[in-house]
Amino acid sequence: MNISSLLIESAARRPKHPAIRFHERTITYEELNRQVDRLSHALVRTGLRPKDVCVLMMPNSIDWAIVYYALAKVGAVVLPVNFLYRVGELEHIFKDSGARAFIGHKDYLEHPRQVMVHLTKMDLRIAQGVTPGQGFIPLEELFVDEGTYHPFPTRDEDTWAIIYTSGTTGHPKGAMLTHYNLANNAMTVANMRSTDPNDVVFGVLPLFHIYGQTSAFNSSIYLGLTIRLWPHFNAEELFPAIEEEESSILIAVPTIFNRLVEIADVRPPRRSGLRFCVSGGASLPVEVLRRFEDRFHTTIYEGYGLTECSPVCVENPFGRQTRPGSIGLPIPGFETRIVNDQDEDVSIGAVGELIIRGPGVMKGYFNQPEATAETLRGGWLHTGDLARMDEDRYIYIVDRKKEMIIRGGYNVYPREIEEIFYTHPDVVEAAVVGVPHLDLGEEVVAVVVLRKGACSTPEELKQFVKERVAPYKYPRRIHLVKELPKSHTGKILKRSIRFED
Repeated sequence: MNISSLLIESAARRPKHPAIRFHERTITYEELNRQVDRLSHALVRTGLRPKDVCVLMMPNSIDWAIVYYALAKVGAVVLPVNFLYRVGELEHIFKDSGARAFIGHKDYLEHPRQVMVHLTKMDLRIAQGVTPGQGFIPLEELFVDEGTYHPFPTRDEDTWAIIYTSGTTGHPKGAMLTHYNLANNAMTVANMRSTDPNDVVFGVLPLFHIYGQTSAFNSSIYLGLTIRLWPHFNAEELFPAIEEEESSILIAVPTIFNRLVEIADVRPPRRSGLRFCVSGGASLPVEVLRRFEDRFHTTIYEGYGLTECSPVCVENPFGRQTRPGSIGLPIPGFETRIVNDQDEDVSIGAVGELIIRGPGVMKGYFNQPEATAETLRGGWLHTGDLARMDEDRYIYIVDRKKEMIIRGGYNVYPREIEEIFYTHPDVVEAAVVGVPHLDLGEEVVAVVVLRKGACSTPEELKQFVKERVAPYKYPRRIHLVKELPKSHTGKILKRSIRFED
């Protein structure tokens, strides 16, 4: 299994069908596969070898797709990274992964360039839109006409992607996902749903994120559908697209559904081409689901996944009555249990930790044998999410054991933000928590204790953090308090934190 087979087979089956539409450019399956072959030949010429780890740090585009499948054909390991990451976020990922190569975009080189100064091993550096002499090979010069490129014979268990994720402590961990993990997950979710050959899938999720990569991108390529791709989500552009397309599918996070329905409340769509939608990445408020389905005359199938599962593992079954508030049932090939702290099954309706096993579960964390053993103990992936199950075995997420915040579908890890606060000379203590937010699902809030005599304002502290992390991570609200609640051992009790809005 090589994940590039998803493209190769669709190019043979539907050569002239549009694969991706991006702005004014459209590329067919035949042409997409040909461009992938051209780049694959060139990457080998530059010295890229099978199993070399390559950072892919570009915004959504047709070129992102070409690079992605070319790396697969060569047999390299892709490391998709958020192009908005700053130096502090990139340093650990670049060093820990041992990445040999980097492929980026000219508009987002400032921060990776600073990190790469100290990484002599990362000697193959490519960027889109640069001119020669800037320290990067121009991507545009790396396309060679040498005919078909036959994929490197990867095995099912070979790592294809390393995607960094994190719990609430320590550095981010690289989840190792195999060609089989990701290809199987894409094919499974695609086959679960009833699609029409002329369906258009809206590509508004970032492709560096595992959800967009599997559910919107790889699954659509496998089916031979057209992806209408945007560099980023813009409600004012997506709304008219829903009206224009005859038959469309929207894979999104709750924030996107909420933004669209807010427009529809003021300006109802003149028509909706949405055949169905899928929601994941965070819990979808039931009221938002109902309003959206009513305004756009469609059905939203809510599901659940995590990076370590490639990511989809639970979803409301297609074509059946959905259960608002529920993430659904295990998808084909997956099993779920809800257990107590001793990994014993709890009774129906009781709350426990959701654990999972199935074909999408990762090989493990890169360079993290102890964390791997803990997360995959007993042969089950321990999600850290608290859930309950009803009599029909539908699953409902109740809370998270982990303190991770999901803001608009993006993961924000409190410990990372707290560490930045602690580098500020005026800060004694800081706690970062997520609070409910109607549009984003959760908002990032910080509660800070200043040193005696310090006079930093919340706005100054906000700016301090904002300059050091991606835009979605910094706390929009900062509360200054005299002390934080603690246990008898001195541990900050986040659940006891109270503050005035």
